[in-house]
Amino acid sequence: MSLFELTAYTHVRDTKQRGPDWREALIEREAELWEHVREVGEQQRTNLSKRATYILSDAIQWLAELPPHSIHAVVTDPPYGLIEYEDKDHDKLKQGKGGVWRIPPSFDGTNRKPLPRFTVLSQDEIAGLYNFFGALAYGLQRALVPGGHIFIASNPLLSTMTFHAFQRAGLEKRGELIRLVQTLRGGDRPKGAEKEFSDVSVMARSCWEPWGIFRKPFEGTAAENLRRWGTGGLRRISDDEPFKDVITCSPTRGREKEIAPHPSLKPQRFMRQVVRGALPLGIGIVYDPFAGSGSTLAAAEAVGYHAIGTDRDTGYYGLAREAFGQLSTLPVGAR
Repeated sequence: MSLFELTAYTHVRDTKQRGPDWREALIEREAELWEHVREVGEQQRTNLSKRATYILSDAIQWLAELPPHSIHAVVTDPPYGLIEYEDKDHDKLKQGKGGVWRIPPSFDGTNRKPLPRFTVLSQDEIAGLYNFFGALAYGLQRALVPGGHIFIASNPLLSTMTFHAFQRAGLEKRGELIRLVQTLRGGDRPKGAEKEFSDVSVMARSCWEPWGIFRKPFEGTAAENLRRWGTGGLRRISDDEPFKDVITCSPTRGREKEIAPHPSLKPQRFMRQVVRGALPLGIGIVYDPFAGSGSTLAAAEAVGYHAIGTDRDTGYYGLAREAFGQLSTLPVGAR
C-alpha cells in the first residue's frame, strides 16, 4: 500500500472513529498530501509560495506520475485547439501572420487580439482534440479524490466535443458555468466584402463562455463524502447565497494584462470566484493542468488554498514566476 493509499485509508478509518473531529483529520491529511504532491516527478519546478507550486511539465505526463486520490479540485483553461500551440503556428502568431491564428484588422482605432480560428479545424484535428481531452480526463479522474470537481473552460464551438470526452472518461457532468463576457470574437462581415454585405455577420458575436463542471463519482451520500474527503459539493458564496452558474465578468484589461500578458488571461475577479467555489470546505489542493501565466495559482493564493500547476511552455513558466506575486495581491472589484 502506497503512502497516499495508506493516508487515505487511515483518514477514512479515523473519520468513522473520531466523529466530530473529521474536519481536523481533513486538514491534517491536506498538509501531508501537499508536502508530497508538490515534489512528484523530476521536472523543473518553482515553489511560488508556501501554498503554490508551478511545474514545467506536460500535464498528461505529470498526471501519470501522480498517485491516485492526490488532488481535490481542478480549475483550468486549456488551449483550444492544440493545433494553434504547435511550434509552426505559434511562430506565425508571433510574426503576426499566417497559420491557424486569425489576426483581425483594426477598426475605429482598436487593435483586436489574435484569435485561433476554431472553424477551420479539420475532422482529423477535431478527432485529435477529442482523444487528447479524453486522455486528460482519464488522468484527472484517477488523480482526483472521490467527489472532486473539475471546472474546464471551453467555447461554444468546441464545448460539446470536450465535455463528451470528460463524460466518457467516467466523470459526472454537473452543469455548466456561464461567464457572460462581451468579446470581439465573431460578428464580423464577410472578409474582403464588408461593404457589399454590410448587413451580414458571418457568425454570431460571442457574448458568453462555457465552463464545464464535472465531478468524480463517489459512494454513499454527499455528507459522508464531505466528511471523508472534503469534496462532493461547491462552496457557497455566503450562508444566504449558493454558488451560481452565471458570472458576469469583462475581459482582462489594464494593469492585470500588463502584469501577465498571456493571450487568454482570465481576470482574477473571475478566477477567484471559481477557485473558491471548487473546494466546498476550503480544504484541499487545486490543480491547473495548463497553468499558463499562473492565474489559477494566483487566485488560489488569494483565497488561501493550496494549488499546483503544470505547463510545458517555458515562456509561460517564466512569465508566471514573475507575475504570481502581483496577480495574487491584485485588488479586484466587487463580484
